[in-house]
Amino acid sequence: MRAVVIDRYGPPEVARVADVAAPVAGPGEALVRVAAATVSSGDARIRGARFPRGFAVPARLALGLRGPRRRILGFALSGTVEAVGEGVEGLAPGDAVVCASGHGGHAELIALRADRLVRVPDGVALDDAAAVVFGGTTAMHFLLDVAKLREGQSVLVVGAAGAVGTSAVQVARLAGAHVTAVVSAQNAELVRRLGAEEVVDRATTDVTTLGRRFDVVLDAVGALSPATGRRLLADGGTLILVAATLWQTITARGAVKAGIARARREHIERLLALLATGELDPVVQSLPMAEIARAHAIVDSGHKVGNVVVRP
Repeated sequence: MRAVVIDRYGPPEVARVADVAAPVAGPGEALVRVAAATVSSGDARIRGARFPRGFAVPARLALGLRGPRRRILGFALSGTVEAVGEGVEGLAPGDAVVCASGHGGHAELIALRADRLVRVPDGVALDDAAAVVFGGTTAMHFLLDVAKLREGQSVLVVGAAGAVGTSAVQVARLAGAHVTAVVSAQNAELVRRLGAEEVVDRATTDVTTLGRRFDVVLDAVGALSPATGRRLLADGGTLILVAATLWQTITARGAVKAGIARARREHIERLLALLATGELDPVVQSLPMAEIARAHAIVDSGHKVGNVVVRP
C-alpha cells in the first residue's frame, strides 16, 4: 500500500509517499481504508523536530533521536471498515468510522483497535469527520472539561483561525459564551461567521493591553505567558495555554492550565453529531496525499486556516 513515511527529521520535503507492507486486522482490531487524515501541528512538529521549548530532548528520546521510530504519522483519520479481526462485534465492512489513532493515519490502510473507532453519521463527509477530531477534541477538553465553561461567560481565543482556534470559537459559542477572537485581519470574517462577537486584529493590537478581563482565555498559539495571560482574567477566571513550554506545563497551577488534551469518545461523538446537524463548520482544506509536503508547508507557515487533511 501507499503511505507517507518520514525517515529523518527535517523540512516538509522529508515527508514522502512510498510503498509499504499493508497491515492486517488482528484480534479485536478493524482494518480501515483511510479516506482522509489530518496534517496537524503535532504532525508537523514531529516531522520537523520543532517542539515547544524544553520538550526537545524528552521528545527525541520518546519518538526517536534522528527520525521518528513510527515513520507514518497522522493523528486523526476517517475511512471505511475493510475487514474485522477475531472477536470484533458491532462493526462490519463498509461502515464509515473516525478515530484519533495517535499515528499511522497517513496511509491507505490502518489496523486499529475496534473499540477506538466511532461511527460517522449518515450525511457527514469523511473529510469533515477527520478534520474536526484534533482541534475539536482539544477545544472541548480545555473549555468544557478543564475550564468548565458556562453559558453567559466571556471567552478570549488567541489564534482563533487555526485548527484548535476555529473549534474553540464554535465550542464556546455553542456553550452560550460570548467570544472574542484574536486573528489576522484576513480571517476576521471567518471567525465572525463561526460565532465570534468581537474580533481583535493581532497585527495592530497587543492583546495584553486590551484593558478587559475574561472568564476564560485560551491561547492556541503560544502568544501568552502565565504572567501576561493572568492580566486578562476576571476573578475566578481560567488561562489555558494549549501550546505551553515544558516549564509552563510543569508549573501550571491555580488559574493557569496546560498539558495534553485527551480525545474522549464522547467528545468525538458530539462533534460528529454537530456536523450532522450543520451546527459545526469543520473549516477544512483537502489535498491529495501526493501533496503531503505542501500540506506540511501550510502547517509550518503559521498561517494555516482551519484544518488540512490529505486523501490517500
